[in-house]
Parts: sequence; C-alpha cells; structure tokens
Amino acid sequence: MDSRTTHHDRILADLRDKITGGDWPPGFQLPFETVLAEQHGVSRMTMNKVLGQLTREGFLVRRKKLGTFVAQPMAQAAVMAITDIEAEVRALGLEWRFDLTLRDLRPPRPDEIQTARIDGVAPVLALQGLHYAGEQPFCHESRIINPASAPAALVQDFRTIAPGQWLLREIPWTSADHRIRAINAPAAMARALALATGEACLEVTRRTESAGHWVTLVTQTYPGSRHQLVSRFTPDER
Repeated sequence: MDSRTTHHDRILADLRDKITGGDWPPGFQLPFETVLAEQHGVSRMTMNKVLGQLTREGFLVRRKKLGTFVAQPMAQAAVMAITDIEAEVRALGLEWRFDLTLRDLRPPRPDEIQTARIDGVAPVLALQGLHYAGEQPFCHESRIINPASAPAALVQDFRTIAPGQWLLREIPWTSADHRIRAINAPAAMARALALATGEACLEVTRRTESAGHWVTLVTQTYPGSRHQLVSRFTPDER
C-alpha cells in the first residue's frame, strides 16, 4: 500500500470517527477543504477525495457556495411494521417531539371512505401533526380515528401523546394494510417539512383494524432524502 493510500485511509477513518462519535453532529459545517488538508498534512487533492467518498457514503452533504456539512442520519422503518416514530427518532440519537396542528370531528371525505372502507358517514376524529427529530421536521402525519372503535380518543389530549403512540397502547390491532409510494411535495407539505416544493417524499398510508372493525387510517409523509424502508423475509414468506 503506498503512502497516499495510507494517508487517505487514515484520514477517512478519522473523519468518520468524528461524525459517528458525535464530535461533528448533524448539521455541523466542516472547515474548508484547504484547512483540513493542512491539518492532516496532505494535499488538497487527497482531502477532496476523502470528502467525496464520505459524501457518497452519506456522511456528508456538499452544498454549492455554502460548504460541506455533516448529513442528517437516515432513518429506517420496517416496511410491514407499525413503528413508534418516537423510538425511530431516539434511535438516531435525536430528541423527538410531536406538534398537533389540527383536530376536528367531521364526516369522512369520499377518498377516506374508499381507502378506509368505511360504512356510513358517522363523524371521524381527524388529526394532523408534525413529528420532529431535534429541530428538524421528521414526518408529517394526517390521521382519522374511528370513534366507534376508540371512543376514548374523543377526550384524549393529543398534545401530550402522539396519536399513534396512544393507539398502540390502548387498542390491540389485529390487521393492517400498507400502501407506500413516492410523491413530489406540494407547496403546503414542503413548507411543513422544510423542503423545496416538488422535492421527493416517501408517503406511507396505513389502515388498521381491531377485531374486524377499522380503527384508524393514517398517512405519514417523510422527506425522501432522510428516510428509507427496509424489509426482511424468508423463503417461506414469499
């Protein structure tokens, strides 16, 4: 192994350690390339290659005219699991909070009747809110709850507990349907998630039942650049 490769690998490991160890937290702006090269006693070209590799690996984001920043960690959610978003966020080492932005008892919309397979037009509890990871929007949530299946939801204060957490704790679900698709964020969604209009997002829609009755229909929208879905299965599950 030549000296250039040795320097490259040593610096690569050092910078990775700074990021994964928390010395350089998400959003941290790195010193200029020339400064880093001087600190590590290598050429600017070598440092450029190191930063390029860390960018390709997802550790860094390079923004034209602004500089190089530590990337936000990418969250993972299991495709077929009903996940606790607070647990997802805390697994990234970030603080979580949920801000409730809308609460309304209203008739279901035609699209909700179709997707949730609702019989009749009895009012549903409609909720919207935003999950945060640190100070950054993590996920927008739009949900309806069936008061016939979860009557206590009508008096529950969802400013103190996220609706999904409350439902997981209070209502034993027996089946769930998932729909996953990529969307381009419309203007209102982009503002909520601090994105550019039209930026790619991941939309997960889930209908949950308990004992044959629908409980909730939720659509959760994530910034596409910061979230991925994973799945594991065996040959017997094909």
